[in-house]
Amino acid sequence: MEERLQKLLSAAGLCSRRTAESYIMAGRVTVNGATAELGQRADPEKDDIRLDGKPVSGPAEAVYLLLNKPRGYVTTLSDEEGRKTVADLVRDCGARVYPVGRLDLDSEGLLLMTNDGALMQRLIHPSGEIDKVYQVSVYGPVQGCVARLGSLTDLEGEAIRPAQVDVLRQTQQTAELSITIHEGKNRQIRRMCAACGLTVKRLRRVKEHTLELGDLPAGKWRYLTPEEICALKKIL
Repeated sequence: MEERLQKLLSAAGLCSRRTAESYIMAGRVTVNGATAELGQRADPEKDDIRLDGKPVSGPAEAVYLLLNKPRGYVTTLSDEEGRKTVADLVRDCGARVYPVGRLDLDSEGLLLMTNDGALMQRLIHPSGEIDKVYQVSVYGPVQGCVARLGSLTDLEGEAIRPAQVDVLRQTQQTAELSITIHEGKNRQIRRMCAACGLTVKRLRRVKEHTLELGDLPAGKWRYLTPEEICALKKIL
């Protein structure tokens, strides 16, 4: 069956769909010996599809990982500045997997990685309204911060949905909060805290959708269980 080339490259575990588009535009993809064009479709069972002259195989076996991302790693497979990436932490997983969503350099915690492009797209698409739960340590004017954070609907002119905010621990000048958001806007929680006069000391994602970080050590990863995979696919 014919599919768009970027979808075929992604399904083969070679790259994301967006990266596949850049490969096609750069002339690195051919179909039956001819340079491919963006938007072109092909049938992997009938057509000779190649990337940089190497045949593109059929869909790769789906792999699903849960990584506890530590601070100091960027959520990408390569970095032009030479910084450490999450790909460095999962090199021994036996497959080329991609991060689902992002955690910034100084944030840590649960990061799903997979080569299942269809699942990835459903998880990151805004219409999915996936709950993401973070434990956030802050300092500053913490009195009344739950109400302030929970009432935010605008970040520098960008509309956001109200977050669910709960206090886990609190002193006169510090607090540990549980913040649940449904979007994944760039540095959203840090920007929310800054808007309320709070400085983030630590930000850690502990739950996303049906997945929980649990006691997985920082920098380590594990395969999802069959039950976890089924729950992800069932609800989406």
